[in-house]
Amino acid sequence: MHRLLRPVVALAFCALVSLAHAQPVVMRVSHQVPPAHHLTKLLQGFAADVKARTNGSVDVQLFGSEQLAKAGENFPQVARGNIEAGVSVNFQWGTTIPEMSATLIPYYMTDVAQIKRFPTSEARKFLDQKLEARGVHSIAWLYITRESIFTSSKKPLIALDDFKGVKIRGLNSLTDNALTAVGAAPSAMPGSEVYQALQSGVLDAGLTDLSAAYSRKYYEIQKYGTVAPYFTIFFHVYVNPQWWSKLAPAQRQAIEAAAAKAEQEAFTVTEETAADALVQLKNKGMTIHVQTPQEQQAWKAAMQKPVLDAFIKSAPQDGPKILDLLKAL
Repeated sequence: MHRLLRPVVALAFCALVSLAHAQPVVMRVSHQVPPAHHLTKLLQGFAADVKARTNGSVDVQLFGSEQLAKAGENFPQVARGNIEAGVSVNFQWGTTIPEMSATLIPYYMTDVAQIKRFPTSEARKFLDQKLEARGVHSIAWLYITRESIFTSSKKPLIALDDFKGVKIRGLNSLTDNALTAVGAAPSAMPGSEVYQALQSGVLDAGLTDLSAAYSRKYYEIQKYGTVAPYFTIFFHVYVNPQWWSKLAPAQRQAIEAAAAKAEQEAFTVTEETAADALVQLKNKGMTIHVQTPQEQQAWKAAMQKPVLDAFIKSAPQDGPKILDLLKAL
């Protein structure tokens, strides 16, 4: 180790040892996913890493499945300081920070190499600044999916004409423009409600990420599935700024290091989980079709522009900037 760095490292270590003898700082993390979700595995690794790096002076406590707050309440609860930290899907910011939904534009940001560059990019810094202005401090972006599956029971959804008249699960008013453009009738609803809607006939078709289709047992009620690199979704981790500022510098550094490690681990975990889900869905009897490059181009031509136009309309000032930053990845 370089001689000049030794005193710095020694001081940081001594600071953490000193903090370890004090009462641990509690970092409650509220999120919406169930224990079986692969995000839970990533967060558990993050919690253990923070404990090790801080010599136990920061106690990360995970509260999944909306135990502390509903998904939409995590932002205000963390901003108010009622909860130290939250984890949310990036598009859940909706109209509050419309730029956060840029990754949901169909076929715009789904290349693995492109996604891997995001956590250290100017695009990430730009969105973190938006989050800071809204009262939360961003510490991690955990890549969770780039592969969607369009499920159905009567016939597979492969050609664009297959969507006509189909009642399908939507995500939000932005992305649903793509489904409307090809003649589908989207109905936005949270993932926890989709299974019952499909089972009862309220919906004809589902839209979710590949891993969730397996963990939520879509194979029990859906016969067909079309897998597409449709859009990319992150779960981002954020904390209350006042709570964060009261931490010792060594503790903040340790949490940031653990967060950066979790960001890198997310790529491996997510890709492996999706690959396994694809195999398991087939084993459970679903007829799976993986989009060809030609089909991707056809869907992109029909679905991207309506969402792109709606996105620019929702964020006329900074929407073009985040799109340019993502394109530069």
